[in-house]
Amino acid sequence: MSSKKVYWKSVAQLDEKNEIVHKLENNEFVEKIPVDEFLGDEDSINQSSTNRRDFLKYVGFSTAAATLAACEGPVIKSVPYVVQPEQIIPGIANYYATSIADGFDFASILIKTREGRPIKVESNSDASSMGCANARVHASVLSLYDIKRLQGPKVEGKDVSWNDFYSQLKAKLKAMGNSGKPVVMFTQTFASPTTQSILKKFIKQFPNIRHVTYDAISSSTALDAFENIYGVRALADYDFSKAETIVSIAADILGDWQGGGYDAGYAKGRVPKKDHGKSKMSYHAQFESNLSLSGANADHRFPIDPASQKKVVAQIYAGLTGVSLKSNLNAELTKTVAEIVERLKTAGEKGVVVSGIDDIAVQEVILAINNHLGSKAMNAAQPKLIRKGNNSEVVKLLSDIKSGKVKGLITVGINPGFTLPNADEFLEAFEKLELSAAFAIKEDETAAAAQFIGANSHFLESWGDYEFKKGHFALAQPTIKPLFDTQQFQDVLLKLMNTKTNYHQEIKSFWKENVLLEKTWNQSLHDGFLTTDSSIEFNLSNIDVSDQINKLSLSTSNGPSLVLYTKTGMGDGQQANNPWLQEFPDPISRISWDNYLTVSAIDAKEIGLKNINVSNGALNGSYAQVSVGDKTITAPVLIQPGQAKGTIGLAFGYGERKGLQEEMQVGVNAYPFYNNFDSVQQVSIKPADGYHEFACVQLHNTLMGRGDIIKETTLEIFNTKDKEFWNPIPKVSKNHMEYEVTSSEVDMWQSFDRSIGHHFNLSIDLNSCTGCGACVIACHAENNVPVVGKDEVRKSRDMHWLRIDRYYSSGETFKADDKTKEDIDGLGDSLSTFGKMEQASQNPQVAFQPVMCQHCNHAPCETVCPVAASSHGRQGQNHMAYNRCVGTRYCANNCPYKVRRFNWFLYNKNDEFDYHMNNDLGRMVLNPDVVVRSRGVMEKCSFCIQMTQKTILDAKLAGRQIEDGEFQTACSNACSSGAITFGDINDKSSKVATLIEEDRMYHLLESVGTKPNVMYQTKVRNTDQT
Repeated sequence: MSSKKVYWKSVAQLDEKNEIVHKLENNEFVEKIPVDEFLGDEDSINQSSTNRRDFLKYVGFSTAAATLAACEGPVIKSVPYVVQPEQIIPGIANYYATSIADGFDFASILIKTREGRPIKVESNSDASSMGCANARVHASVLSLYDIKRLQGPKVEGKDVSWNDFYSQLKAKLKAMGNSGKPVVMFTQTFASPTTQSILKKFIKQFPNIRHVTYDAISSSTALDAFENIYGVRALADYDFSKAETIVSIAADILGDWQGGGYDAGYAKGRVPKKDHGKSKMSYHAQFESNLSLSGANADHRFPIDPASQKKVVAQIYAGLTGVSLKSNLNAELTKTVAEIVERLKTAGEKGVVVSGIDDIAVQEVILAINNHLGSKAMNAAQPKLIRKGNNSEVVKLLSDIKSGKVKGLITVGINPGFTLPNADEFLEAFEKLELSAAFAIKEDETAAAAQFIGANSHFLESWGDYEFKKGHFALAQPTIKPLFDTQQFQDVLLKLMNTKTNYHQEIKSFWKENVLLEKTWNQSLHDGFLTTDSSIEFNLSNIDVSDQINKLSLSTSNGPSLVLYTKTGMGDGQQANNPWLQEFPDPISRISWDNYLTVSAIDAKEIGLKNINVSNGALNGSYAQVSVGDKTITAPVLIQPGQAKGTIGLAFGYGERKGLQEEMQVGVNAYPFYNNFDSVQQVSIKPADGYHEFACVQLHNTLMGRGDIIKETTLEIFNTKDKEFWNPIPKVSKNHMEYEVTSSEVDMWQSFDRSIGHHFNLSIDLNSCTGCGACVIACHAENNVPVVGKDEVRKSRDMHWLRIDRYYSSGETFKADDKTKEDIDGLGDSLSTFGKMEQASQNPQVAFQPVMCQHCNHAPCETVCPVAASSHGRQGQNHMAYNRCVGTRYCANNCPYKVRRFNWFLYNKNDEFDYHMNNDLGRMVLNPDVVVRSRGVMEKCSFCIQMTQKTILDAKLAGRQIEDGEFQTACSNACSSGAITFGDINDKSSKVATLIEEDRMYHLLESVGTKPNVMYQTKVRNTDQT
């Protein structure tokens, strides 16, 4: 039968003389399939213990990807399975537990793979610590397929084999060791016990080598303070779910402060919960200069300069302990601090104070305050171990390199040639060293200047073990064979020591001896983490910080202060070549593809700086020249509501540099201003010529009294008033009788019977939502959302299916805005008042609101589509049939929520949009369950229908009912704060069915009568005191 099969052939294939056809047939596979090597003869097959690692080694997309990345030629087909592994079923995703630890971001995560390709990151919610993935961690899967990655080792700028690399580097190390010439191993923070063990062995074999740890964005002052008091170099851990009163002084606890990961605990305390018939929630006060995520979510925010922040720390300590200390604060701030102190005294052990100020004295006073309170939120016994950098050691090393005391330097996972404030001096000295080696992912500034370049594997191609906090361990395992000729730094060290074991074996051996105890390796690897009760021992009764508070109370400021910070999407800039993160709008400014100087409106007016909207509505900003010492840069200015007067903000991680595509080289480099690793610098600023074009996705910043968009109330009103007072349902009149708009009596639509089958709803709790944006990146990954670039975003053509609107109050509070609107008298008054309400307050309240397709039961988009491309599903989802859509855009015009996105161009395989979808390597991240849309097609949130259908089919195949929590969307999966809940409201025992009956529940623009399947929970603020 097989010999009689007939195959379709093209006309070209029928031509026996066609050379192109013959060439293609003879070169279908660039590399020979290793059948003999892998299978051998029949005896070898019988004796084989083929496992997933062998599969990853020999088959899948790795070979094709490496070839394609090396030479952008015609598409080369992936090598087919020789023996299909049992674990891999085509069309079915596999999940593996692993960890990320790149020196800045640390987390336990799950990796979703399809046919051997990692395509998505998810949080490992079972992990006991650091189990929450932020936006950068979610985007890290795309960095695996970065075309700018190093593809193999280099010596003196030339590609070499690893054997040549080892022999030359080893000979150099031996020669320098024999002559006793000092060499330094300059690395990122390795929170890895096995790596530390390997480093110790390596240094023992090469005693002329010492190890120095460097964090590009330093936490050294906090580490020094903790070490001074507790004797261990670590960071105190915090669980904000245990706190009733949270006071933060310049600590962005919802951002990157001390490694982040605090939003889940924070959100638990921010949702009102019944306690003896009365709802309670935590109180959060924030003192800061730049408006941060933490400040935006605080109940009360106080914008003050850095010098005043230090005085506040001293005054809080004095007020709590009764120490006499003269207040150098103004009267208003003195009163505020006194009220905060009373709150902390009332809270007692349920109070906590934190700070992000780069000052050892401040950090020691903070530890003393929490020790005095007996704070249950602070955990000093099991501190975090994810920062190890030591400022004094780094400064000494740089001095030794410059003076010639150090003869060799090996950098690992860092780019000091870009991130040091004196990077140019460093590179000049680095190039003159007898030995210069860099182990890196990309050929960045440091690697380009090195004699030896070791191409590091991506973390998704690597083994690893980590101790994120004392007693809390995590494992990392490769989810794909290295795409290029790369190796792990630890394996390189082992080979240089002539060790017969590899890093994987070293981890297993170390864990069996020191970590596992009664646990098993396989179970720990499956889970991705292991928790023990190990802790540090200390005995503290009182911490004397009298000298520190006296010093802090005398803090002064000599002119404007530059406050450097990390953006939610960019962090320290390691993933600056990641288009998902570049196009990710900053949660506060809503600007993508840029960093900028944030300036208060008062300062901007005094200096002569402006933000203007041009004719097409886009945002432009003045340029300003800022100088710190003898260094000057010119950067665009954003007038930022909430910026403290006399301060200027600037984000790390941007600027022109090596190892990035041209499109990604945006913004200015802030690291040259990071003198002495202090995020606060004295600065001078003056206007510069010209205007900068921003790519801003939200140009209207205030609610202007539209309380039906974001409903909110205070905790006191929530507890004392009926729902009808603070969350009324809009009413309409019919036959002179009032009806709620949700009533079927005033329904113009024919209703469907939705009691049968599933009916999906999604709930968003505005109290839990911190605006972190992890859901936005997860949506991109799951649904193949294209990146369009800065120019298109500026034209409001961004393709985000999910946006997080950020609103400022025009007055001091949103409640005051509502009152202002209600008091408008006449048309003339309305024009002038509404005009003023378009401007945000100097220190506004802030609210975040995730908005996606609302999947309306009475959807306006469905009725206007002339080709029925938009239609309603039986399960409550609003469907888009892409192959029916002809791009009239009637649906977008008729949508009151403005959540539909139009493909103005073809964004994949198009040189005009040179992002990940325009190269074969980058396209490997695409989810095969979701179609890639073409030009002229409308797209929007689908409630991740591919995920809901898979859940239904899995349960059907297993012959069981679906349990609550199984239905998920990309955004609900990614939401570590628990703000987004998805499920079936026909399952009356489900959480989402409970939430739809909550008093806080409302629908967006409910008065329109669209009856959405997305609901919101009213925001409650704890602002009745202070």
